[in-house]
Amino acid sequence: MSDWWKKSVVYQIYPRSFMDSNGDGFGDLQGIIQKLDYLKDLGIDVIWLSPVYDSPQQDNGYDIRDYRQMYEKFGTMEDMDELIEKAHDRGIRIVMDLVANHTSDEHQWFVESRKSADNPYSDYYIWKDPKDDGGEPNNWGSSFCGSAWTYDPERGQYYLHFYDKKQPDLNWENETVRREVYDLMKFWMDKGVDGWRMDVIASISKYTDFPDYPEEPGRRYYTGFMHSNGPRLHEFLQEMNREALMGYDCMTVGEAPGSTSENARLFVDPRRQELNMIFTFEHMNIDRIPGHVNRKWALKPFDIRNLKRVMSDWQEKLEGHGWNALYLENHDQPRVVSRWGNDTCYRKECAKAYATILHGMKGTPYVYQGEEIGMVNASYELDEYEDVEVKNACLELVEREKTISREEFKKAVWNKSRDNARTPMQWTGGENAGFTSGTPWFKVNPRYKEINVEEALKDQDSVFHYYQKLIRLRHEEDILTEGSYRLLLPEDESLFVYEREYDGKKWLVAANLTGSPVPAGRLEGILSPEYKVIIQNKPEVMKDGMIQPYEAFIAEIRGDRLI
Repeated sequence: MSDWWKKSVVYQIYPRSFMDSNGDGFGDLQGIIQKLDYLKDLGIDVIWLSPVYDSPQQDNGYDIRDYRQMYEKFGTMEDMDELIEKAHDRGIRIVMDLVANHTSDEHQWFVESRKSADNPYSDYYIWKDPKDDGGEPNNWGSSFCGSAWTYDPERGQYYLHFYDKKQPDLNWENETVRREVYDLMKFWMDKGVDGWRMDVIASISKYTDFPDYPEEPGRRYYTGFMHSNGPRLHEFLQEMNREALMGYDCMTVGEAPGSTSENARLFVDPRRQELNMIFTFEHMNIDRIPGHVNRKWALKPFDIRNLKRVMSDWQEKLEGHGWNALYLENHDQPRVVSRWGNDTCYRKECAKAYATILHGMKGTPYVYQGEEIGMVNASYELDEYEDVEVKNACLELVEREKTISREEFKKAVWNKSRDNARTPMQWTGGENAGFTSGTPWFKVNPRYKEINVEEALKDQDSVFHYYQKLIRLRHEEDILTEGSYRLLLPEDESLFVYEREYDGKKWLVAANLTGSPVPAGRLEGILSPEYKVIIQNKPEVMKDGMIQPYEAFIAEIRGDRLI
């Protein structure tokens, strides 16, 4: 099979927020079809679709009721077939979301499973008896706050759910369950789907003795190492490769929370035949306080040195051992220009700077919808948020446990909420940002008149056109695919600088990720006087001897230099 995904740039679509074709306020498959030429013009190679399957939408589609049917608001199976065909006509591949750790509690498997302990579906899920006092089987917590166990009076047992109580975890110890998953994967690949993004795939293997986490004062439920990377994980992935993926020229990327650059090799080393790449979360956790009772809502100041350290570690550790998945935004992460940058006076420069750093690295870049126009976070009142994660955290941490004030929680939500990425795509400066002619399912970001595709296409200096250039470089320059990586100036508190080298060619990638100018002299001995600029986000590189706020460039190093 070919490694076509190494030269590819992936664009993630969150369907409910991308484009509404029929005025019901909800994005749909026909809306995506309408925008295929836009995506082709951007230059992307692959669309990754967040779940479009039939679902009650408790967790915006990550709670699947039927893997072989479309959610009615998205459209029909005929619409899906049309999307695959028309994307392929434009040279764009389609990757779907495989949600195989859990289903909806409305899935027929669970409906049957909860009826009794002695029916054919009884062990499709993980059931445990209450403790002698009637309490939960152990102290495992849900990633959405509260217990990971919910008591079901119909069956008289607790079922496990690492996420919402309406998302019961599948029992991968059951071979029949695994066969069901492999069959549905082949069903879609036979339709023409080109690969899979595998949701929380590192959690499919559980510690089946169900031990308690060590207790800490002031905490009742815990999440941690036992929530992922279970003892049979790699056995299951290798079986999936043999039973479902073999014979298909497809791409696979696994969401693997809890993974480090060291154990990432177990997933992505081609000799092991598991996955092509995984999503790391280490760089997504640099602005949270580890082990804090308030979890992701306990904010830690951004430190560029930590970002450099983590991202470079993955570049270095996977060299010769596997492939990186490169991202800064997705449906679970806020907008990077608001999170770690400046979304006001330096919005465009900041968006381009982070794009330069990401697309200059070795791996497959992922662009999340709206990232290519520099979309930003939105600041709403707490009762206006849709995300079940926010609602559950507010109930648990603010109201019940009172470990964080409502105001501090609101500030954290403005910074970190998943809903920041889920506001409707901003196509125009007209009504509802051109997303829908009806009432949008979620509030449009109030900055849509300033930040939208229509304006970006007219402006030759826009974030969109910069992304076009970066993507073109990925396609044309082998140094970005094949070149080695070396971090420079690791302790610099403003600059992210690294070198790519391949076949006698050396490129320097540099960005000032602060709002203050930095003396260009910091690059003395790194960048030779004979350098040639490949791409830049400012009209003039290092004007007046300074690297300007959020200035970024890639330059070919020519001639001698000191280091």
